[in-house]
Amino acid sequence: MGKIICTGLGPGDPDLMSVRSDHLIRDAPHVAYFRKAGRKGQARQIVEGMLRGDVTEHAMEYPVTTEIEVSDPEYNRVLAAFYEDWADRLAELARSEDVVVLCEGDPFFFGSFMHLHSRLQGRVTVEIVPGITGMSGCWTATGQPITWGDDVLTVAMATLPEAELARRLQDTDAAVVMKIGRNLEKLKRALAAAGRLDDAWLVERGTMPAQSVQKLTEFEGEAPYFAIAILHGQGRRP
Repeated sequence: MGKIICTGLGPGDPDLMSVRSDHLIRDAPHVAYFRKAGRKGQARQIVEGMLRGDVTEHAMEYPVTTEIEVSDPEYNRVLAAFYEDWADRLAELARSEDVVVLCEGDPFFFGSFMHLHSRLQGRVTVEIVPGITGMSGCWTATGQPITWGDDVLTVAMATLPEAELARRLQDTDAAVVMKIGRNLEKLKRALAAAGRLDDAWLVERGTMPAQSVQKLTEFEGEAPYFAIAILHGQGRRP
């Protein structure tokens, strides 16, 4: 009987991957990873050159990403069927061999693997290898601590309703805002309403070769998927 091992790859730089993840990936007979149809996939790119020659790859291609609004019942129906199908496939593979599933950042921090994890309970042994989160890589790229003393850190999604996003940004000391993309202008308005726009940083592709760090007010264009907004805390210190 094999098992399913989900390895956290860290924020993007392969050198920031854990030693355990590195060993597991290099020895894996089966490697699975999520990707958008037609793309190589960020997780797969991170491990380029690490896989053994006889590895069998399993590309789990999302049936939808942004084509349907998340509020549409069809979005949940299609994705649920996708996760059910891949849970069945991976469980079958793990009857005889280990399967390593790649996950950017940390698997239990907004990772897609969580949706497989809940469907695999009681069916197969599942192991999770934690990783450095993408947000940690991004705030480190700014060269400033994210929190001091008693600062409260809030992690929010830019997909939240604008008024709710503004309220949460106003009520916290430090913040990380993810899932920006098409919500960039809404995020700017929410930050302005919270009186925090001038303090915000935007980090694109943190720790990756194309990393970009700048004040959000200086950014022009559309934010890519791998972009995180940062608000640094200014709390108690000696």
